Amino acid sequence: MEKTYFIGVDVSKNELDFAIVNSNKVLFHLEVTNDKTGIDSFIKQLKKQTEFSFHNSLFCMEFTGIYNNILLNYLSANQAFIWVENARQINDSMGTLRGKTDKLDSIMIAQYAYKNRENPRLWSPKREVIQEIDRLTAIRLRLKNAAKMLQTPLSDAKNFIGKKAHKSTCNACQDSINALKKDIKNIEKEIEQLIKNDPELAHLFEIITSVKGISSVTATEIIITTNEFKDIDDPKKFGSYAGCVPFERSSGKRKGKSKVSPIANKKLKSLLHLAALSAIQYSKELKAYYHRKVNEGKNKMLVINNVRNKLILRVFACVNKNQKYDENYSFSLV
Repeated sequence: MEKTYFIGVDVSKNELDFAIVNSNKVLFHLEVTNDKTGIDSFIKQLKKQTEFSFHNSLFCMEFTGIYNNILLNYLSANQAFIWVENARQINDSMGTLRGKTDKLDSIMIAQYAYKNRENPRLWSPKREVIQEIDRLTAIRLRLKNAAKMLQTPLSDAKNFIGKKAHKSTCNACQDSINALKKDIKNIEKEIEQLIKNDPELAHLFEIITSVKGISSVTATEIIITTNEFKDIDDPKKFGSYAGCVPFERSSGKRKGKSKVSPIANKKLKSLLHLAALSAIQYSKELKAYYHRKVNEGKNKMLVINNVRNKLILRVFACVNKNQKYDENYSFSLV
């Protein structure tokens, strides 16, 4: 990918720090406000000091959730080349760094883009329906966490305080817990309706959930993180992103055990873990596989991780074949 300018952006709620690299040399740094006015002022300065164009440049930034949106929308409208990368991926690839400021972070991101310029993972905007489902799933997660924060102490305290005190404590929180549960149900219904109203999405959702163990929540998260399998279409890459693929750790004659990387989408990994536990219960084949491997002396968590990977392979095979999973023909899908 031939580009002249590599622009690293450190994104925060109120500011954007831009660093411009050309041939691994930092040309200049500029901090602006995180709004259209600030971005416009940066682009003007960039054009004054360089031969910049959106065609000959690559913008790279870390994923910071909604704080990326203004810049992403601006760049997308100008058909810019955009790379949104996991923050830990950038930090780990750049080695030991001294000091940390927004300016240094933007320079590091620009240098990362230059260093990996041959294999950029270009960002493309999700369809509006996917963006809306993504927003709703984030709200649902926050509501579930809030409900758990209220419910868990009540359950834990049951055997350690008197019945009267426990009942009084439960009554004090029950209305809030019920309200949170109602909000969660309403959001889940809204997500379900959005999927049903989009024929393409409904068809994809039906294929994914045909794999035993994959719940509607897990299927929704898979669709969001892969951008309907447009951004990630390789099961190995997806497995690595979800922290399910083990990597060998060895040096010289010393051979270490293969382990999964801590660099992962923790939310997705947790959902796939639950999916694997469900599959072990309800899929005859995977249940038999799990018990066979455990009886052979394999570590239970290792076997569960293998089941996670099998589920990933099945989902991607079904999507690629554009057909629902059929356990009678599982040999062609595993």
